[in-house]
Amino acid sequence: MSQPLQMVVFDCDGTLIDSQHMIVAAMNHAFEKHGLATLPRKQVLSIVGLSPDEAMAALMPQAEAALRASLREGYKEAFFTLRSRKDLAEPLFEGIRETLEALAQRPDTLMGIATGKSQKGLRHALETHDLRHHFVTLQTADDAPSKPHPQMLHRAMAETGVRPEHTVLVGDTSYDMAMARAAGTHALGVVWGYHPKEALARAGAHQIVTQTGDIVPAIERLLGASTKDAALEGGAI
Repeated sequence: MSQPLQMVVFDCDGTLIDSQHMIVAAMNHAFEKHGLATLPRKQVLSIVGLSPDEAMAALMPQAEAALRASLREGYKEAFFTLRSRKDLAEPLFEGIRETLEALAQRPDTLMGIATGKSQKGLRHALETHDLRHHFVTLQTADDAPSKPHPQMLHRAMAETGVRPEHTVLVGDTSYDMAMARAAGTHALGVVWGYHPKEALARAGAHQIVTQTGDIVPAIERLLGASTKDAALEGGAI
């Protein structure tokens, strides 16, 4: 009986890449450009993971649609303009490269990304860190509704042929956990991002890890349990 194909789908900002300084700076730039007071850092980081449209709606629920749209475009423009500033670098979290390389060695495991970034922004980030070759599917806010809608995961599974019970979503926000639960996949939360552990748990995380070295063992536990259950039911491929 062969091992079923498995997939690990990662969020990007707050999970793979520490982009908080860039996100806050770009948001501040957009608000200042419109003559608005900047928002508290914690409030800005709370919307990381949402699409730009959903993020602006969450930050400015009473604002007119035209203003939110202008702020969104200002944020996107600032994000790309500010990339030249060294103080706003977007480094990988410690241990992430090693984690991805370990998973890449497994012939039965595919990797993907589901993020609120645009395709352009995601590809730039992956190419900057020489990570693009690890991922077989890239799902972004350009292609599907914002998290926590499950369509990004549905698309990733449709592209790869991997079943929900053999898929793990790794993310740092409650939006990630809710998306995974809605898609029927495993939800693995990480605490080094932008939502607290308690929020991840409330959103339905199956497991939560505190350091990057724990990602692979947690994936093994989640997918191992699914494989065992499928074998007992005669459903293993």
